[in-house]
Amino acid sequence: MFCVLRKVCWRRPSSRRGVCTRHPAPAPRVRFAPSPTGFLHLGGLRTALYNYLFSRQHGGAFLLRLEDTDRSRLVPGAADDIEDMLEWAGIPPDESRRRGGDYGPYVQSERLQLYSQAASTLLQTGHAYYCFCSNQRLDLLKRDAQRSGQVPRYDNRCREVPPEQVQQKLAQGIPCVIRFKLDSGAEVFQDLIFGWTRHDPAAAEGDPVILKADGFPTYHLASVVDDHHMNISHVLRGSEWLISTSKHLQLFRALRWTPPAYAHLPLLLNRDGTKLSKRQGDIFVQRFREQGVLPETLLDIVTHAGSGFRDNRIGRRLDELVCEFNISKITTHSALLDLDKLDEFNRVHLQHRIEDEEQCAVLLDELRQQVLHTHGSRISDRSVLETHYMQRVLQLRKGHICSLRELLDHTHTYLWIRPKVTRQQLQEVSTEVDDITAAVMQLVASSGSFLSTEHLNSELKLIASRLKNTKYSGAMRVLRLALSAQQGPSVAEMMVSLGEQEVCVRLQKALEH
Repeated sequence: MFCVLRKVCWRRPSSRRGVCTRHPAPAPRVRFAPSPTGFLHLGGLRTALYNYLFSRQHGGAFLLRLEDTDRSRLVPGAADDIEDMLEWAGIPPDESRRRGGDYGPYVQSERLQLYSQAASTLLQTGHAYYCFCSNQRLDLLKRDAQRSGQVPRYDNRCREVPPEQVQQKLAQGIPCVIRFKLDSGAEVFQDLIFGWTRHDPAAAEGDPVILKADGFPTYHLASVVDDHHMNISHVLRGSEWLISTSKHLQLFRALRWTPPAYAHLPLLLNRDGTKLSKRQGDIFVQRFREQGVLPETLLDIVTHAGSGFRDNRIGRRLDELVCEFNISKITTHSALLDLDKLDEFNRVHLQHRIEDEEQCAVLLDELRQQVLHTHGSRISDRSVLETHYMQRVLQLRKGHICSLRELLDHTHTYLWIRPKVTRQQLQEVSTEVDDITAAVMQLVASSGSFLSTEHLNSELKLIASRLKNTKYSGAMRVLRLALSAQQGPSVAEMMVSLGEQEVCVRLQKALEH
């Protein structure tokens, strides 16, 4: 039986350094330990982020450890993708396979000797035993349990094999695994999120395998051994592991090691309450990156979906997440992820980037490359690739676009390619085409520059008021057709985006065509 006895809160440190004012504590060491059996998805990103926030808030270290002991399910390229995506998201580990560190190797398949030594220690102290049960027998146990409506479990048969028989079977080379002897009785521990928690693993399952026949450990042994040898102080992981923690604590006790503090994060679910799955291709971080979603957008939306902060608001950047994160604010309720709001989040963070001089420079380079890739030789004038032009476009479109990609769609083609419009097309809209274009070009000649869209709107209304047979809407249709030949932003914004010289060039070309 599994239950939560009561909710207890983690006391937030009162000093700015994140330590207790009475008894200074060592800097925490936390780890994100995914299995490279798939690429990084939003659930994993959220777990990594909370570990990162906790380590940064308390001046600690954030480790990336790859748990690759399930050799049959490894996905080529997944290990590199996980670290690549953490770096792209702005939450790189302090220690990892790529970055190195004092507690390596950071890949479990390179630490097999440590697991073998721990298993030997458990055998010597009587906390573990060899199991020679064949796969056929284990399958039979499983089928019998299912037939009787019970949960399949190992019957601990090999616990009672006499030592002399064990040695005889080992000498004969009979395949075997090593199992850990579970203690009966509820293991009570305090989780930093779920509070005092109790679970009796021996009542629900048989003795677990800790070392497989191929010499590779199972998750239970490997995680305990690595957390000890890597000096992990806090384990922040998904709540699906909460029920296994009692088992891990028994392993720590059997090995006479001090366990870390545990904080189990509530699951990140889809908006409809279903579980996120790696089989959903659209939840992989790389997919969002390819779609033009900003890294800070993903960090913001996965924290906004759950808890851990005093309030929920859109637009928090990483430094704000670090400052405002509070583990005592994490609730036990599952976090519901609403990806329908992704565009709204990305719009806010794109605006932040445009308003930041350094980040805007990076955006300009990205936009320039995307425009060249998309439109290439069709670009009318290379001046549209100059910094001052593209910067003006970004400033005018911020708050309206959700990603740079939108500036490459049909609605914004006019920014990069001159339309092919004839005088006849313009005259079909208004017979006063010459008066309209002449007035606009006179406005450019007299003012020299478009001060703002608001000021230009006023001037355009004044021009339209002087026309004899054309209303304001008709005059705007003439200008829109000549400047872009398509729907899009207001005519005034189009003119400001294009600039005075380009506006005159397009009007003149339309009249001459």
